[in-house]
Amino acid sequence: MLMSDQAEPTVVLRIELDDDGSPAESSSYYRLPPPDAPYILQFKVIAGSLASNQGSVWTNYPPEGTPFQRSQFYQHALAGLEVECDLRITGAGAFEYYVEHSPYVENGTVVWGRSKTGYFVVDPQLKVESKDGSSAAGSLPLEALVIESVVPKWMGKLSEWTPHLETISKSGYNMIHFVPLQYRGISNSPYSIFDQLKFDPHLFENKDKDKSEDEQRAIVKAMLTRIENDYGALSLTDIVWNHTACNSTWLWDHPEAGYNLHNSPHLIPAFELDSALLKFSASIADPATSLPSNIKTEAELKIVMTELRRVVFAEIKLWEFYVVDVLTSLKELESSILTKVKYRLDLFKHEELKKMTLKEKADTLRDAAMIEADEHGARYHKKIITDVAMSFMAALLNQELTTSGPKSIDTICDHYKAILNEVNLEFYKSYDKDVATIISNIENRVKYIRLDEHGPRLGPVTEENPLVETYFTRLPENKRTAAHPPGSLALVNNGWIWNADPLQDFAGKSSHAYLRREVIIWGDCVKLRYGNGPEDVPYLWERMKEYTMQSARLFHGFRIDNCHSTPIHLAQYLLDAARTVRPNLYVVAELFTGSEAMDIRFVSRLGINSLIREAMQAWEPRELSRLIHRHGLKPVGCMDRSSLCEDVSRVTPDGKVVRSRVSPLVGSHPHALFMDCTHDNETPNQKRRAEDTLSNGALVCMTSCAIGSVKGYDEIYPTLLNLVTESRHYVTYEDPMAVGICSVKARLNRLHAELALEGYEEAHVHHENEYIIVHRQHPKTLKGYILIAHTSFYDNPKRGEIQPIRLRDTTTKVIMSVGLEIASRTVDKNDKFLEGMPSKLVELALPKISALSDDQGAFTEIEIPERFPGGSIILLETSVDSKVPSDIETLVRTIPERVMGSLGWMELNVVLYRCDGEEQDLTPGNGVYNIPGHGSLVYCGLEGYVSVLKPIIESNDLGHPFCAHLRQGHWALDYISDRIQRHLAIFPALASVLEWYKDRMGAIKLLPNYLVPRYFALAVMTAYEAARVRAYQLMTPLIQKGDYFTRSLSLTAMQVYSFVDSASLNPTAKTPSLAAGLPHFTYRHMRTWGRDVFISLRGILLVTGQFEAAKEHILAFASSLKHGMIPNLLDSLRSPRYNSRDSVWWFFQSVQDYCTLVPNGEDILQESFARRFPDGQRFVEYTSPEAYSTTVTLEDILVEILEAHANGIHYREWNAGPRLDEQMSDKGFQVDVDLDFTTGFVTGGSVYNCGTWMDKMGESAKAGTKGVPATPRDGANVEIIGLLKSSLRWVIELHQKKKFRLDTIQIGETHFKGVKRPARTLTIEQWNDLIQQNFEKYFYVPLDSAKDGEYKIHSELVNRRGMYKDTYGSITPFADYQMRPNFPVAMCVAPELFNKEHAMGALNLAKEVLLGPLGMRTLDSIDWAYRPNYDNQNDSDDRMVAKGWNYHQGPEWLWCTGYFFRAYLHFRLMCEPDKVKDTVFELHRMMLPHKAQLETSPWAGLAELTNLDGAICMDACQSQAWSSSTLLDLLYDINILRQDGRLKE
Repeated sequence: MLMSDQAEPTVVLRIELDDDGSPAESSSYYRLPPPDAPYILQFKVIAGSLASNQGSVWTNYPPEGTPFQRSQFYQHALAGLEVECDLRITGAGAFEYYVEHSPYVENGTVVWGRSKTGYFVVDPQLKVESKDGSSAAGSLPLEALVIESVVPKWMGKLSEWTPHLETISKSGYNMIHFVPLQYRGISNSPYSIFDQLKFDPHLFENKDKDKSEDEQRAIVKAMLTRIENDYGALSLTDIVWNHTACNSTWLWDHPEAGYNLHNSPHLIPAFELDSALLKFSASIADPATSLPSNIKTEAELKIVMTELRRVVFAEIKLWEFYVVDVLTSLKELESSILTKVKYRLDLFKHEELKKMTLKEKADTLRDAAMIEADEHGARYHKKIITDVAMSFMAALLNQELTTSGPKSIDTICDHYKAILNEVNLEFYKSYDKDVATIISNIENRVKYIRLDEHGPRLGPVTEENPLVETYFTRLPENKRTAAHPPGSLALVNNGWIWNADPLQDFAGKSSHAYLRREVIIWGDCVKLRYGNGPEDVPYLWERMKEYTMQSARLFHGFRIDNCHSTPIHLAQYLLDAARTVRPNLYVVAELFTGSEAMDIRFVSRLGINSLIREAMQAWEPRELSRLIHRHGLKPVGCMDRSSLCEDVSRVTPDGKVVRSRVSPLVGSHPHALFMDCTHDNETPNQKRRAEDTLSNGALVCMTSCAIGSVKGYDEIYPTLLNLVTESRHYVTYEDPMAVGICSVKARLNRLHAELALEGYEEAHVHHENEYIIVHRQHPKTLKGYILIAHTSFYDNPKRGEIQPIRLRDTTTKVIMSVGLEIASRTVDKNDKFLEGMPSKLVELALPKISALSDDQGAFTEIEIPERFPGGSIILLETSVDSKVPSDIETLVRTIPERVMGSLGWMELNVVLYRCDGEEQDLTPGNGVYNIPGHGSLVYCGLEGYVSVLKPIIESNDLGHPFCAHLRQGHWALDYISDRIQRHLAIFPALASVLEWYKDRMGAIKLLPNYLVPRYFALAVMTAYEAARVRAYQLMTPLIQKGDYFTRSLSLTAMQVYSFVDSASLNPTAKTPSLAAGLPHFTYRHMRTWGRDVFISLRGILLVTGQFEAAKEHILAFASSLKHGMIPNLLDSLRSPRYNSRDSVWWFFQSVQDYCTLVPNGEDILQESFARRFPDGQRFVEYTSPEAYSTTVTLEDILVEILEAHANGIHYREWNAGPRLDEQMSDKGFQVDVDLDFTTGFVTGGSVYNCGTWMDKMGESAKAGTKGVPATPRDGANVEIIGLLKSSLRWVIELHQKKKFRLDTIQIGETHFKGVKRPARTLTIEQWNDLIQQNFEKYFYVPLDSAKDGEYKIHSELVNRRGMYKDTYGSITPFADYQMRPNFPVAMCVAPELFNKEHAMGALNLAKEVLLGPLGMRTLDSIDWAYRPNYDNQNDSDDRMVAKGWNYHQGPEWLWCTGYFFRAYLHFRLMCEPDKVKDTVFELHRMMLPHKAQLETSPWAGLAELTNLDGAICMDACQSQAWSSSTLLDLLYDINILRQDGRLKE
């Protein structure tokens, strides 16, 4: 591979997907930055997730050079150890992705491989070109946009625009929003477009009005280019897709483009009602009527509405559209009976019908016989199927209808009529409800348009000005319209509905909105009907596509008008077309969905870059403060996921290794275009006070999103202008900056753009009474700007109440202090021009700024001047103390390689870990750090901090107690440095870390307190990642090149292999040692356990490459051999305890693993060392001269172990009694092990002790368990036999290589089960063969009981079949047949013992019965002794659980899981060699809970055990050596498959 020569790391933005590849619930939409430089979008899944099962990301993001097609998806395979794929982002737009993966059977169910769809939108690259065609190197971020809306018809002809454009440019606007420039319809509204393909002729000079459409477009394009080149402004226009002007003549040829009575017959009742209303309105307008035509009071309105209800509804008989025609149905039934029409006799049962109420009969008939012929489009469209009705009546009356019977036709029809009337009852209720709604909506509309103070007050009812607006446009009948089908010329008008579902077509057949008069109608606009695609209305789709593309060629952006009513599939189609001609199209929209989830649906599908949000919607300062905070502001000192970015090396498709900075993404919120006022809003003078124009506009400028205004706001127009009726033009000023707030707004607009361009992305918003304070700050330079705004929602000429503002460690400089005075509340109307209210900006006194200090340090205090009326603002520039480094973020993110590069394992353990017990042991009186209000950390090192900081960073939880603590003082910063100082005496290499800590923490202390949490977190995360990287460097390639889980799991080795003062591998010298688990087994005699060490040694020390540490542990325990055993508790070899029968075999297996995995590992066999006990039998104190007086080799020790076990081991523990074990009974101190010459099995133990890992000794006198082992497991233990067989096989192999001398054992006279056995000779091969021959016979329980005779089975004791016994020869025979998770150990170390089919069956059974989410149940759940929840504090008299007696009777132990997984891998591949990839995937899937625990546990480890179904066990160690070790063993085994080519990824 080649290293890339790159100056800056490649940006990688990572999307982490859910199990099946779906986006996380809160992350269905991602907003991505403009690709000024290409960057990588990375999709990542966890190995073992469904999506990792040969999964691929499919996305319609096209390869470079390929045009975008929405339906064309491209495959990107998820691959690699980290299971990810990369997408190179080079262009803007809206894109989709989903994941497909191979089917997988889980719990008997096939899980299919198609995820939910996710969406990402790439922001456009918006660049302003100058006259010479050049543009800025980078694009204009959306947050830098400052937009002003203008109405072109008020600007005059294009030739008259120059003064207005100069004002806009001087005012600091960099984008102009033009309401539609197209040819307007009859109403003169810019949004009611007569011809979408032509521009308003009033834009042009007379000489240009007759030019072709192309020529006129060229004139408009020239103007827009001039605006960009000369005035530095981009252009944005409304795009109107939902409707066209009611007088658009192209509708004459294509009425199918609207909802008419032919293509939408469901609208017929609405049309008839509308026509009736027009007729009624005409009667009111008739001078001869007695009804008031000029409605001026509510009383008059009531008179009109009463008459309307009486006349209109009686005339149109609207109920006929709701009900079944009873008379016609009766006639049809009678006719069918008389003509003897056949009907079915088996549809209904008389016995059932006769018991029904009338309503139940009606419901039954309706459900069986009614059809909706035309869905509300015709009168009596509900029909009853007559032959079904005949079947119903025949069954009801229990009479054959076509023959004479007891009931006459009249009687039958009477019954039928009653039922039909009951059927209609619900329909009449529906009709009554709709009529009530219709009446209410009409009345409310009339009240608004004719009476309400804020309504248009339309005056008298006339033919041109009807009582209410018509819902339909009626096209003229002429030659062009004559050919269309009947009903085609009545087209429904467009409008909007309060709180409507934006995904529902309110003119569609499922909606009754037009009938119910729920639509607030736009009488000048016909609603356009697009159907499901271009094939439904080809002309309309093609016309709108051309209109859209023409607009995209001219404008940099679109504002989608009425977006919430725009069909998504239509908008996608048209925007896709627009982006073919302008890929970097900026799209904004107004959405009134009332739901962020619905907003995201539109934003993500359409690629909407900004949603319009309106400051004028705020009704009080608190709400305005909320809006400001909501729209784009990250909190000052925020701790977002950018703190979790990591620097990695990636391999590109062309094989180059490139440096990359990977940042995890979180789901996006829709970006805002925050308008101080829109062309639809009432002005501050109308809604608040005119003085608030300044404060409201200034506050909007301080937000970190796109912002906008409407022309006239800065000039302080008194009222909202009517787009339809207003005909005056904008006035031009000799000095526009002297008008209204223009001069201040210009400065603020430019500041807004500068803040975005320079990266001032953080802010603090504070609301206090009438004041809103916004502090924008740069996250790296820490420079900032503060705006103090005194809002004016009501008359408030006084200063108001506000406390002095305090800024810690911050200096300030006043930029402006200004207010707005309104000279007059009234404006004389100018008939020609639009003018603002008479006003002036007033320079106010500067705030008083004082440099003060208190017990928390220095601060700047700002006091508002006494005269500071509502509407006034103060703007200040801020900077932190000059002592703070200029780029502190770079400083704390930078850690030279030398800082961690010289550290070894022990130093890194200090830097990263050490629980309280370990720390107190090594540095007495100094433990873990305690956070007030949160509690103690679990580690003293960085992992302790990270466990708290990561969740804070994930949710940006600045309110967390730790953040508050960091703001209150520097105690945590001091602790992190002081602690390293304390360790220097033992670990001098930590000096470089201490130096770095002091330097960075010292710089952080100089910061204002509100910034300390962020920079402390950055420093901790930087050091943490550097320490982890260094740790990997000390490990094997498997770890260094492994995935994140492998690497993180390997670090648990660094947690448990460390140095403490009170425990060692030597009684007189201090050495590092392996702890069994944290926090309970960490120091003194409880730290290092023989069994735990050697179950853990392969994974914790060998797989991670700590060969020397492994050797030291092997030799230390070898030196302790006594009675042919190694200690269970090492106690630094001072007073070791020998009470386990299995430890020695785990030791033997570890020696084999060492020799196998370590280069030249077999050399250890000849390593010589001194024995702790000279004769291997007699105890001597470690201070005795006899101690360590005899030298042996490791081979000697192994020989002694084999010979001792062959001859039998019988001893009473040294120092037996309460001082050694206060729980054990006296008989329990006797240890016995024998060799069964019949089977080759070593067997031992008793009911008084527990010599294997299931070693719980009863402690409860109350419950009667004191001194009673819960799980004696006496006899031959399945895992010990497997370990023994593995040892014998290996010794034979060594002997054959002449590397092990023993091949024959001389056995003296022995006693076994009361029988004397003579001396004999036993070769190792004989012993090995005995076990091989007998294992299946003695341990397997066949599936078929008929085969019991072939095995050593007590059939009456069998609970499960197809399993392997846990023991053989137990004193309590049933115990042999208890299903436990020990047999997989034997499968892993001695697979040759097992019939592969039997083994696989037993493993599948264990998977079903024993496997929990994390651990293996230590007992079958159907066993009488099963108790899955361990509580060592239980002091009840329940024998089964008191004092945790059930420790191994159901709780789920994690170390067993690793052996189960390893055995499953081995035998699955023996049985199905071609299933390598499937098996490895299944194992990774089963490890998902372990990956989750490792990531989320504050201990960053795997627990000792869990309670039922993975529930946390509070008494367990939370990071246990063997729990991690056995999974590391599995990962090593999987890697072997990868290395030998069997696993291809």
